[in-house]
Amino acid sequence: MANFGGHAIPGSFFLLFGFWLTVKYILFHNWRKSHPKVRHILPPIFKRLNYAEGGLQVFASFVGIMVEQFVVDGPHAHLYNKESKSWVKLMNWQHSSMYLFFGISGIAMLLRTSSKLVPARIDRAALSLALFVEGFLFYFHVHARPPLDAHIHSLLLFPVFAGSVSLMLEVFVRDNILLELFGACLFILQGSWFYQIGFVLYPLSGPEWDLNEHGNIMFVTMCFCWHLAVALFLVAGTSFIVGFTLTRLSDRRGDIEIGMRNTLSKTNSEKALLEESEEE
Repeated sequence: MANFGGHAIPGSFFLLFGFWLTVKYILFHNWRKSHPKVRHILPPIFKRLNYAEGGLQVFASFVGIMVEQFVVDGPHAHLYNKESKSWVKLMNWQHSSMYLFFGISGIAMLLRTSSKLVPARIDRAALSLALFVEGFLFYFHVHARPPLDAHIHSLLLFPVFAGSVSLMLEVFVRDNILLELFGACLFILQGSWFYQIGFVLYPLSGPEWDLNEHGNIMFVTMCFCWHLAVALFLVAGTSFIVGFTLTRLSDRRGDIEIGMRNTLSKTNSEKALLEESEEE
């Protein structure tokens, strides 16, 4: 992650994952409202979505680990150098460890979807654990860094740990749409903040940031609040668009069904009149 691209890649993943969770939760919420008697029995399409989500988590985690380990200056699966008696690229190993737990979360999603023997909410617990490990590693990630560098990474801990708590609550509080959307919002916030870290530490254009200037720390703190507001608006807007689309489709399907019933009733009436006329 020692460049802009290294922050943009996980940032893009978390952004897309947050939007995906928003859409999925609205779809699930609409199903639960429309089918209250069988709300916990998901149709096959939803199971396919879970398979796709779990598979993409495993794939993305595997790619992340391979990139961290086997880039040109990576550790290449060597943890300790006996000749120099020193650790080898511990920063890359920390990132690999973070990706590992997101891969475990994907495996838990696949197992939970494919087998009824697996506890129902184990995917939420595994994803909560993955976020906790991410926050735990980042907490000790900023030692001996310049003030702005350490501060902007420390702000990332808020959505990470809050997301971990939110997902753990989902294990016990089932089908709460506000809690689910809040967790999705935190993923979007985390993704956008990864981009912000990249822009500050590795600017693509313009002057470099003074990492020791207190004013920059104040501005970045305020900027974090703006990112949170944008994340909330994005989740609300996405939820509205998905909900509105589902409502329109449902109304259109209802109109088609009513039209078919009217046509069938008219046909039956015509048949009855013909039969009566034949009898006469």
